[in-house]
Formats: sequence, structure tokens, C-alpha cells
Amino acid sequence: MSRLTSRPIAAHERYRPIDVPLGGGNLHVGVWEASTFHPKGTLLAIHGITGTHLSWQWLAEELTDWRLIAPDLRGRGRSNGLQGPFGMARHADDLAVALAAAGMPEPVTVIGHSMGGYVALVLAHRHPERVRRLLLVDGGIPVQLPEGVRPEDALTAVLGPTAERLNKTFASLDEVDTLWQHHPGLQGQWGPELAAYAEYDLRGEEPELRPSTRYEAMAEDSADIQLGDALPAAMEALAHPAVFLRAERGMQNQPGGLFTTEWAAEWAARIPGLEVRDMPDTNHFTIVMSDFGSRLLAAAVR
Repeated sequence: MSRLTSRPIAAHERYRPIDVPLGGGNLHVGVWEASTFHPKGTLLAIHGITGTHLSWQWLAEELTDWRLIAPDLRGRGRSNGLQGPFGMARHADDLAVALAAAGMPEPVTVIGHSMGGYVALVLAHRHPERVRRLLLVDGGIPVQLPEGVRPEDALTAVLGPTAERLNKTFASLDEVDTLWQHHPGLQGQWGPELAAYAEYDLRGEEPELRPSTRYEAMAEDSADIQLGDALPAAMEALAHPAVFLRAERGMQNQPGGLFTTEWAAEWAARIPGLEVRDMPDTNHFTIVMSDFGSRLLAAAVR
């Protein structure tokens, strides 16, 4: 059971939630309508492997002249009641249904953060008529594994503390707030948006609060990124304009980033039409979940 959120969602005057029926439950989707009568465009925003749609609050505040559609992916947020199988193809098919339910007959710009970048690529491959162009935010090209780490061990090697968090139980919302306030990748970012994100990303009630992302969803999706067939096929067949937006620092704010400059350039050379841009002074989280990161993303969208 999902916890009800009492903290206000950013840009709430433009925000409305919708539930899209799928087999076995609903896909929960947040929609920020444009503040102008004629939106500049529609943006489908896809969150990361343990995120929720509220990771796009910062961008929604920057892109007031755009309509922003952001789902909770299957197994996360208020879509956590949806069962597997998971994987990039399943998420892509879910999003195609969500776009139709939101009344989007025309192709849209798609932005995906971290795992959302992989989902975006597979969506473009499986449902090309739904996609205008792709913005891949620190995700979408193969993960750069530490030397000696096998692809099947990527979950622990790459996600580390992020994966461990999903098995924790918290006694109070204050305890959850403390975790996010001291997150190495989000130092100094505590504010109304992150507070709303922290509360929304919970299920249960005190004193047994748990993250809303189901561990099995994360594990199955991680394995699919490393070992599945959908992503290589999508990269090989990429036909939409695509930009890879690289954060300069990693998940724990470490230098070098989750993807090094050399690694990103190597994959840009392999994938025809893929452009790489560095996002200065950002890490894997602040590239999306901060005011300055979202200003950079908004400029890329425009």
C-alpha cells in the first residue's frame, strides 16, 4: 500500500495525476500542463532505476511552456503494484499505452535519466511513431563496469548503496529525510522538491516505512540492461536524433562520472547519429534533481 503524500508537489498548480489501466493494475503518471495556451511541445520524462516521476519536479518548474508527462515505471512509486516481468521492452510498451491514454497522437520528445535512457531507446525502437527525438541523461549507453566485474554482477558493483536502500525499513519520515539530506550525490539540495520526493517514495506506515521501488523490479531491470536483447537491438537500429548528456561526477559525487569522457566518445563513434554533451558541475543525481541541473536540461530540451 502506498503512503499518501502530504508535502506539496512542485508546480502543483499545473500538475495532475492520472492512472492508466494495464493488465493487473494501473500505471501511475504525473502530468504537468504547460502554463501557456499553446505548449512549445510535449516531453515524456522517464526516471531512473529506483526513482519515481517526482524526480522531474525540478525540470517541470523550468519548462513552464512545455507539457511534461512522467510515469512511475512498473514496480516503482504508485505503480509498484504492477507485477513483472519487468525489463526495458515491458517498460517501453507500458509507456506507449500511457502516451495514448494521455491523448498524444503525435510523436513526442523523450528524456530518460539513468535507466530511463535505456527505456527511451527501446521505446524508440519498438514504437518509433511515438518518438520525435531522444535526450539520454547519464544513461542509455552500456554501463562502464569496474575492471574484473562480470555483467551479471553489475547490480552490486554499480548501484551499491542505492540497491541496499531498497531492503531497509525506516521507523519514521524524519529518518528518511535524514538519509536524503546526507546522500553524497545530493549534498546541499534539500528543499521542498526533495522533501516531497522523499515522502512520496515510501510505502507502508510508521514505524515500518519502506522504499516504494520493489527490489525484484530493480534486479530484473539491471540484468536486462546488461544481458538482455532489447537494448543492443535498439542501439543498433537507432534512427531518431539522440543526445547523450553526461554528468561530470558519479552516483556518490565521485570525479570521472558514471561514464568517462573516453567511454562516452567510444559509444558515440559506434552509434551513428548519437551526440555527446558534457553537463558541467553535475553528478548523476543533480543533473536532474537540482535547480542548476534542470536549467541545463531545459536548455537541451529547447
